[in-house]
Formats: sequence, structure tokens, C-alpha cells
Amino acid sequence: MTDELYRATFPIFKVDGQVKGELARDITRLEIEESTEGLKTLSARFIAFGPQPSEQTERLLYLDGQVFDFGKSLEVSLGAPAEARTVFKGAVSAIEASYLETREPEVLVMAEDKLMTLRMTRRMRTYKSKTDADIASDIAGLHSLTPDVAADGPTYDVVQQWNQSDLAFLRERAALVQAEIWIEDDRLCFKNRRQQRPRTELTLVRGGRLMEVHLRADLAHQRTKVVVSGYDANAKDKIEEEAAGDAVSPEVERGRSGPSVLQRAFGERVSYRVREVPLTGQEARAFGSEEMCRRARGFVTVAGTTDGTPDLVVGSRLTLENVGAAFEGSPYHVTRVLHTYDRESGHRTHFEAERPTLGNFA
Repeated sequence: MTDELYRATFPIFKVDGQVKGELARDITRLEIEESTEGLKTLSARFIAFGPQPSEQTERLLYLDGQVFDFGKSLEVSLGAPAEARTVFKGAVSAIEASYLETREPEVLVMAEDKLMTLRMTRRMRTYKSKTDADIASDIAGLHSLTPDVAADGPTYDVVQQWNQSDLAFLRERAALVQAEIWIEDDRLCFKNRRQQRPRTELTLVRGGRLMEVHLRADLAHQRTKVVVSGYDANAKDKIEEEAAGDAVSPEVERGRSGPSVLQRAFGERVSYRVREVPLTGQEARAFGSEEMCRRARGFVTVAGTTDGTPDLVVGSRLTLENVGAAFEGSPYHVTRVLHTYDRESGHRTHFEAERPTLGNFA
């Protein structure tokens, strides 16, 4: 099979469901970003001076509400025809005009996905006898979204939302049980990594489509044990639970985990979690286990750039090749993706990923 010498990467824009070809003509810079915390955002800059259909003269574009207006739906797909993928669906939330003496006028359009409604809604609310997954389901219902939740965790007697946006509150709950948040059509998804969000599986080769990559194994935030303390008012006794390196064992397929490397290199290092005060042993065990997993998952981190990979999404499972024995192989879990497009470089995909293990040094 011959390599592709030319790969069309022009973005395709739909506004309120209609393809707008002139936007591909006038785009100068596009950025679409998403992370495990949810809220996919878009920033698109266009040349704002040129001809209108059936007009002889040129004039200012995109500032009359005909194409862009607040609340209009915006959809973008990227990739060559064989691999084109819709990488953004959302609504216009900001419009900016820029006029510089030596450049043509430009319009910057910003948009967000449906989590924008959660970001813009603040409330005070009390949840009783709920898990974090239950709370996510309730918040989905408040925004007419279908809940798609699967996050292990304790049942709390009382949880209070104090003048927080629904998105900030949901992110706070997600952090306790290491859940990821995202929107898929009309579904609000709230799942921890063990539930395996829908993902693509990709192999990236340095020197091939993987144009740039930085890999690091770092013990700075690794711990051999996490201890969580609290107070059980019913039993009138203290709570103390601990989680060790085996908390992340189900996710270790091969190689050396961060806690085991730390133990061997520097001995025992213990972290004490004190910001949250658990009221039951169940809560303390859950907080400790998820904190241990969070730290262990971040042992090996990757920041890379490809020549434009629309199938690369948050949650993708990566295999890396030609990056050295210590970092070779899989599975890397993608935690952040930034798709960019400009006239000089075309489509580029920047990503961050992590895994809990290091390979053997060659």
C-alpha cells in the first residue's frame, strides 16, 4: 500500500444544520479542545472581508447575524474523506471582531457543547442518600439530558451544593470517585475509568504520524500508600482507612507500577488525605482507593502531536511505537485532546495521555 502524499484536511462547518462552504475558505485558525473534566470548546478565527454570493463588491462578513448568531448550533468535522469525523457539536457563545491596520478584518467565534448550560447554572441544593452517580443523574434531569452514569462510590447521607454552578459541582463530585464527564448527543455521561467510556484504539509510531512526543516517568506524586481519616458520629469513633499500590492492580497489564518503583528506589512514602472528611468507613475506603489510582495512573505521562488524527479523542487507548523500551507499547489513556487547523500547518492533533506502568529498560 502506498503512503498518502496529500491528505485533505479542510474543516467542514455546519451552522444550524447547513453546510457553510465559505467558512472553510475563510478560516485562519481553529482550535477544539476537550479533557476528562468535560466541556468541549471551540475557537475559530475567520477572515471577515470578502464577497457575498451574487454580490459584485466586497464587504464585512459574519457580523450581520446571517451566519453566526448567539445560540446557533455549530458542528465541525475534520479529516481526509476516508477518516472524516465530527469533532465538535455545540452552540455559539461569543463573537469578537478584530481590526488591525496591516491585516484584513477578522472575526473570532467561540462555542461550547451542551455542558455550557451546566456551567451557566448556579444553585443551592441538598442531596440525601445519594451516590455521586445518583447526583449526576439528578443534574442531567434538571437540564433535560439523559443520564448515562456508571461510577462506583459510596452512598452519602447528605451532600450540599453551595452556590456552585452545576458543572463545577459535578466536577467536584467526579474528582472524589475519579469519574470522567462528557456529553454525547443528548446524554450526560459520568463514568469512572473502570467503566471504559466509548473509545478508539490507535497505534502511533514516532517518525510516522506521531510528529512530536514528550514522555516522562515521574515519582514526584507517587505514593506507596494513601491514608484517609475522618470521624464517625454514630459510632463516636475515628475513621482511618488506607489504600496501597494494589488499588490500581486491575489496570496494570504489564510493566512496573509507580508505587512499586517508588518502594524499590526510595522506600515507603505515605500520603494523608485531609481535605475531605469522610463520615463513614465506606467513604474513607472509596476516597483512599480513588486517590491511590489517580496518583498511580499519572506515573507515566505523554504529550504528543500528530499530523491530524480525528479519531483521537479523550478516552482513546493508545499504543506507542519507536519511543524506547521504557515507554513502548500500551495502554495509554488519553486525557486531553486539542485539534487545531491553520493555513500553514493544516490539521494537527495535540494530546496528553497517561498510564500507570513503565516498561523495562533496554
